[in-house]
Amino acid sequence: MKNETSPPEGENSAPGKAAETPPQQHAAVPKPPGRHRRLFIVGGLVVAGVALIFLIPWIVHSMHTVSTDDAYVNSYVTFVTPRVSGQVTRVLVEDNNRVKKGDVLVQLDPEPYRVKVAVTEAALEVARADLEAARASTLGLLAQGRGARFKLQHAIEDVDNQVALLRQRVAQIDESKATLHLAEVQAQRAETLVKQNAVSAQEVDQRHADLEVAKARVKEMMEAIRQARVALGLPAEPADGKKPDDVPADLDQNFSTVREALANLIHQGAQLGVRPSSLNLTPRQTLEEFYKRDPQGDIDKIYADIMAKAPAVKQAEARVRQEERNVEQARLDLSYCTIKSEIDGVVTRRNVNPGNGVQVGQSLMAVRSLTDVWIDANFKETQLHDLRIGQRVEMKTDMYGGRQIFKGRISGFTMGTGSTLALLPAQNATGNFVKVVQRLPVRIELVDYDPARAPLFVGLSVEPEVDLVSAPTGPNAGQFLQAPLTSSAEGR
Repeated sequence: MKNETSPPEGENSAPGKAAETPPQQHAAVPKPPGRHRRLFIVGGLVVAGVALIFLIPWIVHSMHTVSTDDAYVNSYVTFVTPRVSGQVTRVLVEDNNRVKKGDVLVQLDPEPYRVKVAVTEAALEVARADLEAARASTLGLLAQGRGARFKLQHAIEDVDNQVALLRQRVAQIDESKATLHLAEVQAQRAETLVKQNAVSAQEVDQRHADLEVAKARVKEMMEAIRQARVALGLPAEPADGKKPDDVPADLDQNFSTVREALANLIHQGAQLGVRPSSLNLTPRQTLEEFYKRDPQGDIDKIYADIMAKAPAVKQAEARVRQEERNVEQARLDLSYCTIKSEIDGVVTRRNVNPGNGVQVGQSLMAVRSLTDVWIDANFKETQLHDLRIGQRVEMKTDMYGGRQIFKGRISGFTMGTGSTLALLPAQNATGNFVKVVQRLPVRIELVDYDPARAPLFVGLSVEPEVDLVSAPTGPNAGQFLQAPLTSSAEGR
């Protein structure tokens, strides 16, 4: 079928005759080539502009940050173990229960420990009674020691009195000798006068009688002097050239009764824990040393100090302290029957049930901390040259995606790469060594972390980005190593 607008047949076949163009049809006018070029350039500029808008910030961000995908959440874990052995009566928590510090987790049977508390309290009462008995006994020994001290003083005084008596008798014998000489002169004078009938025979007899009395008195005094010397442990007759009253200067310190009293005093003092500085001290030096036990020489303070330091009292007091510690330990063991949580966290790994018998140190469950959470990020060693303590970090997790950005700061660097801290570290001593980029664990502490709003679970993958531009902040900012702990920090 032919088109109605087609020319008649043979009309265009005539040679040399130009074909006529219908009036409604016009030949296509070609577009100028510069228009397409302009469109291409404009489109390229738009694309380049859009690319620069998004690419330049990305490049700048990449140059100012360091990131890794080898990071995970970590936290402290507290293993709940009993401090005393016993039988479990109650378990008050289940796995995944959230607990606070001080919450009761497990209850052990307390009855055996209550009995132990009662036994130790009874032993304490006995020890206190023994202490009172020891104090009473020491008081008796103290009285005996005081009596021994008085006996020593009296023995010294008695010797001094006997020496004084000896010297008195020596003085008296001189008087008796003078009386004897007067009696002799008067007797001789009476004999001369009786021949002259100047005196009577009776007067002569009286003078002779007075002479005999004077002789007897001198003899009596001589015997008294000998007796006094013998009583002092001296020879009855003084040595040649010595007077009857010549005695050693230290006789009152070496006399037998004095030495006996000193030995008795030392014996009594030994039972009270009082010993002289030397056994060669004289009795007087021993007494002086005794009074020097108090700077003011207050005898009451001296005896109070001796009483407090007496061996029997000290031993009884030590027994009381020991029994008090036993009571405290028994009460402490009783309190340990109630096992409580030491931290805030979540219960995991519960493996105890009522009726179980548990031993000291046996693991009953674990409590994971919700607040003491940090990030362990394993950065390549080629990324560490710009990292410092205190730099800010932003972190994303697969669990929350980009909806939740966690903030933190670098708090420290582990002193060893992951390979060196492995259970079986690599050994390259054989020379068969291929260099592998190592990773160093870097700890990142969280800032303004709220576990109630967006908790982080241990082991979750994290992508941290460290801001290299902002100045480091906080303790040890800008350092690789933390400052040494002070004594106060160690005490905490």
